[in-house]
Amino acid sequence: MSHANAALTPVQRARIGRMVVDDGWSIAEAARYFRVSWPTAAKWVQRYLEMGRVGMDDRSSRPHRSPNKTAQPLVRKIVHKRIKTRRGPVEIASLTGVPASTVYAVLKRCRLNRLSHVDVATGEPARRYEHDHPGSLIHVDVKKLGNIPDGGGWRTVGRQQGWRNRAGTPGKDRSKHRGVLMRHAYVHTVIDDHSRVAYAEIHNDETAATAIGVLVRAVAWFAARGVHVEAVLSDNGSCYRSNAWRDTCRDLGIKHRRTRPYRPQTNGKIERFHRTLADGWAYSKHYNSEKARRAALPAWLHFYNHHRQHSAIGKVPPITRLNNLPGHYN
Repeated sequence: MSHANAALTPVQRARIGRMVVDDGWSIAEAARYFRVSWPTAAKWVQRYLEMGRVGMDDRSSRPHRSPNKTAQPLVRKIVHKRIKTRRGPVEIASLTGVPASTVYAVLKRCRLNRLSHVDVATGEPARRYEHDHPGSLIHVDVKKLGNIPDGGGWRTVGRQQGWRNRAGTPGKDRSKHRGVLMRHAYVHTVIDDHSRVAYAEIHNDETAATAIGVLVRAVAWFAARGVHVEAVLSDNGSCYRSNAWRDTCRDLGIKHRRTRPYRPQTNGKIERFHRTLADGWAYSKHYNSEKARRAALPAWLHFYNHHRQHSAIGKVPPITRLNNLPGHYN
């Protein structure tokens, strides 16, 4: 792209070429007219003769050869130590005998300059994927949360008051652990892989029957928004390994996929959504009761889908990727 003070833009370069080649101007006359040097005008005239309008665009300044570029065997050695040991540029420099700045340049060129780009478990570069249209794949999972006692939980009122609130909340179960054990809330979540549009329901269990009900309603919810679900990805939880779940997926015409055991990264989009869910809704403020927190979920989901900018899809709300929504086009 031409800089702001460039004398000639691609359009003006083409004008020089046409004036000299097509209209018969001399190069000197064209140079004076556009207030550029004779060699500059001659360069663009020559490119116009050779390539036409296409030759007027800027070219890359990258050299054809780089004699001082780091040798490929050394690059492989640096990358190997980064992947296998997760060392930083200074440590790798001491092991390979090259400057740390060179090591960093190699890592940046190979997109390994940030440790977040390297998988913690295997050391391999993180493999990211995204399906090309809504409904091609949805992710499902369950987020388990402790119910909030009447008066508020320990995160906002402190541990002592939190335990007193738990003890005074009706419907608790007795246990040897500090005298009380409150039940849990199970947030069944569904995420569309392409758009990141989310659907969620709160239940008191994570049984197969509950998970199946959530799937059926989620598929209908997406269908009402013009999205046909083709496949679903889940972990290896018992509710997703049941025959009833398998039969439901078959009846809905959905292909069921499961993640590899002990590899939650495969289902990373919904795992990351759970963190956003916890920060933005579950633990975002003081709730006086579990009922109040559950009542706040629909409003937060609307904010997430329709208003919150999502950095992974270009800082736009997820709903904008559902291009076939009724009324989306004017």
